[in-house]
Amino acid sequence: MRALVTGGGRGIGAGVAGALAGDGWDVVVGARSGGQVEAVAAGIGGEWAQVDVSDRDSVERMVAGAGEVDLLVANAGVSEGHEERPSWEIDVDEWWRVYEVNVLGVHLCCRAVIPGMLERGRGRIVITGSGAAYLPGGKSTAYAPSKAAVCRYGEMLANELAGRIPVFFFSPGLVQTDLTAGGFSDDDDVPWTPPELAPELVRKLATGRYDALAGRYLHAEHDDVDELLGRIDDIRERDLNEIRLRR
Repeated sequence: MRALVTGGGRGIGAGVAGALAGDGWDVVVGARSGGQVEAVAAGIGGEWAQVDVSDRDSVERMVAGAGEVDLLVANAGVSEGHEERPSWEIDVDEWWRVYEVNVLGVHLCCRAVIPGMLERGRGRIVITGSGAAYLPGGKSTAYAPSKAAVCRYGEMLANELAGRIPVFFFSPGLVQTDLTAGGFSDDDDVPWTPPELAPELVRKLATGRYDALAGRYLHAEHDDVDELLGRIDDIRERDLNEIRLRR
């Protein structure tokens, strides 16, 4: 079993890579930071690739070098930073870069692995989303909308591949990483999510036992996938664990 984890040089991605390796997966870790991702791969006995997920050629080279990918964890993501700047004062290229990585990057990785998965008749895709996709408040016009887009992308891709390749998307919760660093003051009472929960969720989804939950919004801290699986008929009938406008 071979897994490809993007954004795996640190934080959540590195944790996911380690959890999968611990479960017996051959793991290829990809990231822009060559030194970091090489160290992560060495620590788990895996392989590594330096990649810019927003660049089609870079992604296709990574996937070609990875071999037969049975599991893609599309985890790479960026934000526009935590500076208190109005959207109209953020450089356009910096603002657009968030969408290039968070949305286009996920699509490029998915489209690169899907043909091989379909040909072999096996494979799973897990996409790192965010609660920012739907939670009220906030002022980011780049990060939060990009995560809303990628969660919806995951749902549509799951519909498109139903019965062939399970596609999951999830929120890791509010985890202390480089991405969240600087976003809160020392005086803030922040409900940090334990960092091991996202890797544990991905590890479970990778087993195939939870394929019935494909296309549902899952939260690493607030959703017990075993409990959800136990009432899957109710979830389907009532369209639960979906991001919906209800009136």
